[in-house]
Amino acid sequence: MSSALADLRYQWQRALGLCRRGLASLRSRGWHATWQRVRRQLAGASSRVDAGLYAPADAPFAPFAVPDSPAPRASIVIPVYNHAAHTLGCLRALAAHPPAAACEIVVVDDGSSDQTAEWLAQVNGLHFIRRARNGGFIAACSDGAAQARGEFLVFLNNDTVPQPGWLDALLQTFDAHPDAGLVGAQLLYPDGALQEAGAVVFDDGSAHNYGRFESPHDPRCASLRDADYCSGAALAIRRALFNDIGGFDPRYAPAYYEDTDLAFSVRARGKRVLYQPLSRVVHLEGVSAGTDLDSGAKAYQVRNRAIFAQKWRDALTRQPAAGSTPTPALLHAGQRQVLIVDEALPQPDRDSASLRLVNLIRLLQQEGAHVVVLAAEHAAPSSSLADLRRMGVEVWSGGAAARPAAWLATHGPRFAVAMACRHELAQRMLPLLRQHAPQTRMVLDTVDLHYLRESRAAELADSASMRHAAVRTRHAELATIQASDLTLVVSEAERELLARDAPGARVEVLSNLHDVAGPGLPFAQRHDLVFVGGFLHPPNADAVQWFVEQVLPLVRERLPTVGFHCIGAAPPPAITALARHPGVVVHGHVPDLLPAMHGMRIAVAPLRFGAGVKGKINLSMAHGQPVVATASAVEGMHLVDGVDVLVADDAQAFADAVVRLYQDEALWQQLAQHGRDNVARHFSLDAARSVVRRVFVEAEQAP
Repeated sequence: MSSALADLRYQWQRALGLCRRGLASLRSRGWHATWQRVRRQLAGASSRVDAGLYAPADAPFAPFAVPDSPAPRASIVIPVYNHAAHTLGCLRALAAHPPAAACEIVVVDDGSSDQTAEWLAQVNGLHFIRRARNGGFIAACSDGAAQARGEFLVFLNNDTVPQPGWLDALLQTFDAHPDAGLVGAQLLYPDGALQEAGAVVFDDGSAHNYGRFESPHDPRCASLRDADYCSGAALAIRRALFNDIGGFDPRYAPAYYEDTDLAFSVRARGKRVLYQPLSRVVHLEGVSAGTDLDSGAKAYQVRNRAIFAQKWRDALTRQPAAGSTPTPALLHAGQRQVLIVDEALPQPDRDSASLRLVNLIRLLQQEGAHVVVLAAEHAAPSSSLADLRRMGVEVWSGGAAARPAAWLATHGPRFAVAMACRHELAQRMLPLLRQHAPQTRMVLDTVDLHYLRESRAAELADSASMRHAAVRTRHAELATIQASDLTLVVSEAERELLARDAPGARVEVLSNLHDVAGPGLPFAQRHDLVFVGGFLHPPNADAVQWFVEQVLPLVRERLPTVGFHCIGAAPPPAITALARHPGVVVHGHVPDLLPAMHGMRIAVAPLRFGAGVKGKINLSMAHGQPVVATASAVEGMHLVDGVDVLVADDAQAFADAVVRLYQDEALWQQLAQHGRDNVARHFSLDAARSVVRRVFVEAEQAP
């Protein structure tokens, strides 16, 4: 089948799916919530207007001050040789937007003959070193490093304009990745085009600036990534590691290939070399040394390449062949590449399925995989996009991947495993994956079994039309399960159901994934009840309405001051109207849930229908917050009533359980500890590691 026909089939199936889901949403959510979902579904990528790059005003010199800390975390070392106006611009940028991190700025004048010494002597806070004669880039950097006091050395060319936040982004990379040894910035031309997004070194010692002249927003260049080396125009390294290596190798004096050599030395000591696109630096390439390879300082680049190739000849045998075209497939050829396709990017602060997906990505990265996320339907929220890229995920969304068939035709051959989230999307993606990525293992992540949830909702509502819709969903979901190489469910209960409904299908359990947090505040300092759950999920709206109208009045008869806090994105009018009830507070979306998890005494999960494993219960238990729940809510969660959780299904029993737990500190302590133990045993990243290895890492590629 041609790509055009495959794409047409995908779009037709998408349109049919939207119609079916719209009708189902009308039945379960009503017209107002459905219209909001339609608007989000059909919205294109929001226009991203680049606010422009910062550039200091071109004004005559006047004295000014730069940041200078008595206890710097970072020492910014700037070697200079003439070009005083560029040095002035660089320092003005540092003064206009000082980093949050404590820093000092060390400028080493390598024998300049212009106004450099006169001007820099008048810059307050600057540590100014003047060499007696010109020795070149390496000598100047070495002198600056010897005078530095910070934990980190940050080498910065004088022909740069650091953008706001550049240094903090570099340092935060070391905090987030303890195995980082060297981190380089994203280098930009003054017009905003990419100059370098890390660099690739070939087996003959030659190098390529990855992303050169491309957009800095290109998905190939916009994520944290291991690089062969990062330009010495803007890079950070721990001072202790730099000294242990012996600094820049003097055999490359006066300059060129010293930064490439440093990166290889860092890796030889078991540390990573990372490119950080959140650290943006404008670089006026060639100002200091020109661009002519046959004369001047730039001629040393040709000589030093031979020195570098001889020194690192063994390591270079593992590099790409000279003349290769750098692509994501080439850059990550030594890693297992895993594709995750979802309709939208995960938002882990809004729903448990997103949290599970992000933690799965973390696990895959810990196992050495390179993860690519394709958002096939929705435009990416900027915060979600930034968070994933900060993690080192290659993200394709919106215009960059608007036609999945065309995107897969280019990128499909590089993946060992492809996972599609939820059966509706998988049904459309599987034919495209089979055509363009036949070597991949096709994994369906059900998230929860939709037909099970819909059938239970139909029974609760006693609706013939909902039963009919659930039957259609069952047929479509089971067909997609049979067509996949492997299916993920979140509980043993769902695996047992599929053993009956989809015999022969290979099914693995990958449940919710959580970090076990601290215990939070003690019993006496906690107050009130809390529910957490997004309201685009119909079971949550039903649960809150039932709890407020049927259960909470019975609770407040005995606990008249207790409050109920309802937290979750997109509450419909019927939920916001519940705030009129005494003690009820409807918060909507809350970006930071820790105060609620650590400070409220009990979490309630009064769900009357649903499927899967409930992230709201895991989340509370991971923070030492005991839970009162219905039997439906705790299904498949390895919880025992009275030991790990209190379970009740009718209003009076649910209220009794809440009141009992609210007043009994010993029971509260027992459930808090057992709940945390349950999360560690069944829902932590370590608990899921063997399944992730089996499904994604160790599996053979499809025949």
